Amino acid sequence: MALLLNRSDVQKLLNIDDAIDVVEGAFAELASGTAIMPDRTVMIDPDVGGWIASMPAYLKSSGALGGKSVTVYKSNPEKFNLPTTLATIIVLDQNTGQTVAVMDGGYLTAIRTGAVTGVATKHLARKDASVGAILGAGVQARAQVLAICSAANLDKVLIYAVDPPEKVQAFADELAATTGVTMEIGSSTQSVVEQADIVCLATTAVEPIVDGDWFKAGAHINAIGSHAPGVRELDTKSLVRSKVVCDTKVACLNEAGDIQIPIEAGEYSADQIHGDLGEVVNGTIAGRESDDEVTLFKSVGLAVQDISCASLVYRKAVELGVGQEFGFSA
Repeated sequence: MALLLNRSDVQKLLNIDDAIDVVEGAFAELASGTAIMPDRTVMIDPDVGGWIASMPAYLKSSGALGGKSVTVYKSNPEKFNLPTTLATIIVLDQNTGQTVAVMDGGYLTAIRTGAVTGVATKHLARKDASVGAILGAGVQARAQVLAICSAANLDKVLIYAVDPPEKVQAFADELAATTGVTMEIGSSTQSVVEQADIVCLATTAVEPIVDGDWFKAGAHINAIGSHAPGVRELDTKSLVRSKVVCDTKVACLNEAGDIQIPIEAGEYSADQIHGDLGEVVNGTIAGRESDDEVTLFKSVGLAVQDISCASLVYRKAVELGVGQEFGFSA
């Protein structure tokens, strides 16, 4: 029998602190060679603004095995009253290959994306970082704020988004209540970036929304909004100024417009990328080496994040008796 878990089930079972822990372990496995993760298979439907991907992974040490089907349709909220990102995850038994769970992956995708930001912030941000900033006010942006509030001892988070003011205010109020950290709405992108020790970008922008000169010395940047060729949130100066760490260099060179576009223009080189996050987690390469350097984590999203979190959700569901049992072979 398999467990069917809907969005509300996953929300009950997965919190940002646990997600950061399992995602950190997943990146350690990936870097140490005990995880198998084929390249993500991606299809694009430009007629409807659709991005469709298939993402399998197997983490041998932890026993997490499965795959995710995920889509990003930018017009969903306005046209169909649906989330931009939709996903379904299948969890398989490590020993038999049998399906043991099928779960909604939309909320999990947001939390695992926040979780990798938490891992990167833990290893790359200054230990005395006290001011965070978020560009964006959607589902992914919320998870980013949860993550940096978990990973760093922040006094406040500055928010700037182009959404209607009432939406941004509601976003700020909910996060203040959830995290206990002061949330302030900024007047512009530049104003919040210039003040922040940790900056998260979680927008649907296709052109750069920041200037590399805006970041203060010692800042840490988490860039997660852009995850496809041809689109970017960062300008070239941001990359050139920074020590760049990728979720994996291969994935970012394949999919991250933030990195691809400057390389194609001859303004940046793949050799300038410092390395992969898992290598920093494992201590194979250095993370932050001075209080003044600017560090930048670029993520396009990896299947090991999804499957490690989904495996945790399944284990907790079994323990707590959550979900509906279903027999696929019945």
